[in-house]
Amino acid sequence: MIKIETERLLLHPISDEEMQKIIDDEKNPEMQKAYLEMLQGCLDNPEDRVWFATWNMELKEQPNTIVGDLCFKGITDDGMVEIGYGLKEGYCGNGYMTEAVRALTEWALSQNKVSRVEAETDPDNMPSKRILANVGFIPNGEVGEEGPRFVLEKKITVCGKGHRNLRSI
Repeated sequence: MIKIETERLLLHPISDEEMQKIIDDEKNPEMQKAYLEMLQGCLDNPEDRVWFATWNMELKEQPNTIVGDLCFKGITDDGMVEIGYGLKEGYCGNGYMTEAVRALTEWALSQNKVSRVEAETDPDNMPSKRILANVGFIPNGEVGEEGPRFVLEKKITVCGKGHRNLRSI
């Protein structure tokens, strides 16, 4: 199993059984539908499961304390993955989500299949926009169902200097 460790967190994709339990326990119909789509993506794409699974955010100092979760919403043929995330009540304002989004985005961009990570957020969700900005995402000029889209592209090295991949998106 993949585990990503940060200063304060452990991030890892959860099993299909754990995803089903979340679906069964979820009270919000929209969230239940989203989790069901993630589970179906895992079942339909076992070789690319990490790009569909829910990833738990666990506190390192308090094992089994889940403070939120993240996910990717699949992977496109040109290597784009979209990240989504949510934090449980009572854990906001501690920098956990910035830490988690940074770590999972860096991990994703280190994978050969991935060219860029995108995110979409409600235009009024300032905390989410701050997280994306702090991690290095920039607006890509597009608007999705939830609001403006942001992108962070894989850096390539040319002559020892880091440059953003200038591939059109």
